[in-house]
Amino acid sequence: MTQSLPWQRPLREEAFAGRREPPTVVIGAGPYGLSIAAHLRALGRPVRVFGEVMGSWRHAMATGMFLKSTPDAVDLSAPEPGGRLADFLQAHGERALTELTPIPCDVFVRYGQWFQKRYVGEVEPVRAASVDRAPGGAGLAVRLDDGQELAARRVVVATGLNGLAHVPAELARLAPDGPAAHALVSHTSQHTDLSRYAGRRVAVVGGGQSALESAALLHEAGADAQVLVRERDLLWGDTPELARPWTRRVTRPGSPLGSGWILAAVCRAPGGVRRLPAAARLLLFRRALRPSGGWWLRDRVEGVVPVRTACRVVGAEAAGSAVRLELAGRGGAARTLTVDHVLAATGYRLDVDALSFLSPGVRRALALVPGSKAPRLSAAFESSVPGLYFTGSLAAPTFGPMLRFVAGAEYTAARVARAAGAASRRPVA
Repeated sequence: MTQSLPWQRPLREEAFAGRREPPTVVIGAGPYGLSIAAHLRALGRPVRVFGEVMGSWRHAMATGMFLKSTPDAVDLSAPEPGGRLADFLQAHGERALTELTPIPCDVFVRYGQWFQKRYVGEVEPVRAASVDRAPGGAGLAVRLDDGQELAARRVVVATGLNGLAHVPAELARLAPDGPAAHALVSHTSQHTDLSRYAGRRVAVVGGGQSALESAALLHEAGADAQVLVRERDLLWGDTPELARPWTRRVTRPGSPLGSGWILAAVCRAPGGVRRLPAAARLLLFRRALRPSGGWWLRDRVEGVVPVRTACRVVGAEAAGSAVRLELAGRGGAARTLTVDHVLAATGYRLDVDALSFLSPGVRRALALVPGSKAPRLSAAFESSVPGLYFTGSLAAPTFGPMLRFVAGAEYTAARVARAAGAASRRPVA
């Protein structure tokens, strides 16, 4: 007999006070949204998922990019065995990946799409336009951009880094909202094809994986690229060892984020991180992982793409169809650099005010982690607005740096689903 998949099984819809249980609404269909929806489906909870499956991974990553994480750190969380990346590859007759095999982004996208079909079922390709408290204060009201309105018992925000791209003030006025094709400054998240800059001078600002891989792709596409890095040195990941001696496993234990006791501790106990003082959590969030490039990328950058370290952009102005950058170097030495385009690989800034689909009233009601603009969360990822949950990077200032990566999906999905199951046994007011 063929075993039914979680989303094909009938929902155990429960009646409370003469009403059926309102659904849980999951906003976002990336690794976190799909993992949480899969667990809720397996529990028989009604759930509706809105967004484009693996949308950010399809539209905010340039063609030819690879994941920085290793294969054992990118599994989505399935409610039963069989949903790992390795299972997807085996099911499609593709070769297994090891820690020495960088994962192409397009492979990861296909894995997410397969996971959705196997464990989640329908994902509705519409956006949430508004999330507000429901009239009377029971539950939440969701309005979609197609005009549909629905009541939700809970809403899980799993939008990843959408809308949170950060461009420094020195560059921001030359980076208008909208398409990046003809702008003088753009953010890496706005590009899927860097070959459009072939034959042009491009300055890449940043020293992390996004900056270094973008610079490599630009160079390989025929652009005259160079990297501007604030730090004194570039940092590269260590080449993985498939068989680590026991002495090294003891002195530098492994984790999904790399080796070392601090990383191992924050990955094994996100709930413990949450109990730390806010200042300590933010320090972990900001400093546990310095910007770095993947070990496999080093040969494509070092000695190939010019890199200026200890170099800060302190000003930028349009010079006809080009950009004139004012740079400050070691000892405060200043110079100018003229390029055709500036690509800001300057990361993301966590700010609930940037989530425009949350109503002003909901945003005002959110308690924040002191010293940040990220929501303060319960052990079950619920915010101070009852029924509103946050996942992924927006949860990292509470639970630690693992939540910035796919590796945090398993911990998150299990706890959100457990809380949803427990709450669903209580009557709807």
